[in-house]
Amino acid sequence: MKWVILSFFLVTSFIVFSILLNRLFFSQKRFEKRVQYYLLEDNEKILEKKNFNLLVQIQMMNRKIKKHLPSIKSTKKLETLLNRAGVPLKPEEFVLFRWMGSVFFGSLLYIFSKNILFFIIGGVCGYIFPKLLIKRKFHHRLLKFNEGLPDMITIIVGSLRAGFSFPQSLKSVVEESDSPIKEEITLLLKEMQYGGNIEEALYHFQERMPSGDLELMIQAILIQRQVGGNLATVLEIIVQTIRDRNMIQRQVMTLTAQGRMSGMIIGLLPILLSFAIYFINPKYITILFTQRIGLIMVGMGIFSAIIGFILVQKITKIEV
Repeated sequence: MKWVILSFFLVTSFIVFSILLNRLFFSQKRFEKRVQYYLLEDNEKILEKKNFNLLVQIQMMNRKIKKHLPSIKSTKKLETLLNRAGVPLKPEEFVLFRWMGSVFFGSLLYIFSKNILFFIIGGVCGYIFPKLLIKRKFHHRLLKFNEGLPDMITIIVGSLRAGFSFPQSLKSVVEESDSPIKEEITLLLKEMQYGGNIEEALYHFQERMPSGDLELMIQAILIQRQVGGNLATVLEIIVQTIRDRNMIQRQVMTLTAQGRMSGMIIGLLPILLSFAIYFINPKYITILFTQRIGLIMVGMGIFSAIIGFILVQKITKIEV
């Protein structure tokens, strides 16, 4: 009976969580569908009062969430991080998602353990995990962008040698490239077409994609626009430099893979063993959290594990 109730709770929580996520975090799609619906010429319907009040309540809730955000500066950083990761969420929506995840994971661990300490641990993990996931998505997207950057520059060089202008070369990139290069170049072209100059559009492009190779390309383009010269030849040299750097970076990643994996295993092993021992024999490990000497040992162990993990990461991280 206990497992039936637990399964029912998990399924119900997942359904409620999915509904809230769909209703709150994908408002942009619903907004576009509403706009297209009411812009049709043969549609003369008026927005009902009930639906209008619902939209007003949603907007008021979003404003309240914005007021409770830490600061404008941190909100700007969070918005930049979400844009870099390619996640279509607003900062206030992401903050609400983190709190929902915190309550969900905290309640889940509390059901299994019946201990308030695990509720706190689950709440902290549920609050931190979404931001770690966003950062991981951003790094993966940036890595994919850097891998496709040499091919993008090669397309631009070929288009310039064929007699195209720089904006026309960017259109060729959009037609022949994949995500995320296609999305970023499309946004770059839109900024240029909507009245922005090339310099500002390129600086915004560099802000969205903080890549050293991209910065090198943008600086070369800006210098060429100021002093003149053959842009295709300059970009050809940059492509060769980027390819050589990527080759060296892959070699370094291969040589340091064992050290990075060892650091990750060593850092996670005490945590996993602690949970396993607690579920096997709770009385055996609760002494560490009830006695003063045990708390001191746990504190020293956590501190030593963090220092060791940081040192391993510093040793295996080599800038190329």
